Amino acid sequence: MPITHARDTVTADQMTPHVSLRAKVYSLWDDLADFDAARIDQAADFLMRALCDLIGADNAMWVGLVRFTDDRSSDPAYGWRPLSMRLLHANHRLVDAVREQAQSLGKEVLNPAVAGVLSEAGSFHAFRLADIAPAAWFDTDVYRSYYRDCGRDDAIYGVFPINCDTASCFCMFRSGRERSFTTGERDLAAYALRGLKWFHRQLLLSHGLLVASAQLTPVERSVLHGLLAGQAEKAISAELGKSQHTTHDNITAIYRKFGVNNRAGLMALWLGQVK
Repeated sequence: MPITHARDTVTADQMTPHVSLRAKVYSLWDDLADFDAARIDQAADFLMRALCDLIGADNAMWVGLVRFTDDRSSDPAYGWRPLSMRLLHANHRLVDAVREQAQSLGKEVLNPAVAGVLSEAGSFHAFRLADIAPAAWFDTDVYRSYYRDCGRDDAIYGVFPINCDTASCFCMFRSGRERSFTTGERDLAAYALRGLKWFHRQLLLSHGLLVASAQLTPVERSVLHGLLAGQAEKAISAELGKSQHTTHDNITAIYRKFGVNNRAGLMALWLGQVK
């Protein structure tokens, strides 16, 4: 199933809540700012817990996304991969489901929620499952296996891009089919997340995912394509018309930017081995 764009997502100019709810969000922002950088994981848990309280969710998860390639024609996930995640309340079945989906991204994307996150990961957006999935999808094995059986009957996703190659995604879940999220709850979660660019950036930095601190150059991106295709350093140099010394320097820079030591580490990220 190819990725399709989310059909009813909320954007930054559509989500201002009632003044009483804005006050709760401002209090959340103030409390979050009191956490120092050394307590980033505790701050993430605080934010997820606060989001759950705001919208009546039962659990939440943060996912750090990195884009390896911008070749949309050859990769069903548009080059995006989830490389780190943090769950508020332990749920081993959910963790296994997320990892299983991550490892299949290079071949297919069967989950419309994943499609909704990745297809527009370069712009801020938020959506519910009902906003992007047809009614018939809720009767499929994919929904049962990756959602209902994992204790998440409904979900809200908020995706915040830091730059063209990295994005922070918060996911809020609710169990019990009689308690679907409303558009107002979606918009409230979006409003709370939209004002926190500094925190999204800190989270990505703390997990070693912020490639933006030194973005890939056009040449490095071409070299990366060769690495992911399994080409030897000499072959990449010949294809790009560069010296092998220059290509080696580019490869070293790529490894540094992705926080790995060698091609095996890079391929592990590409194949969706989520931390």
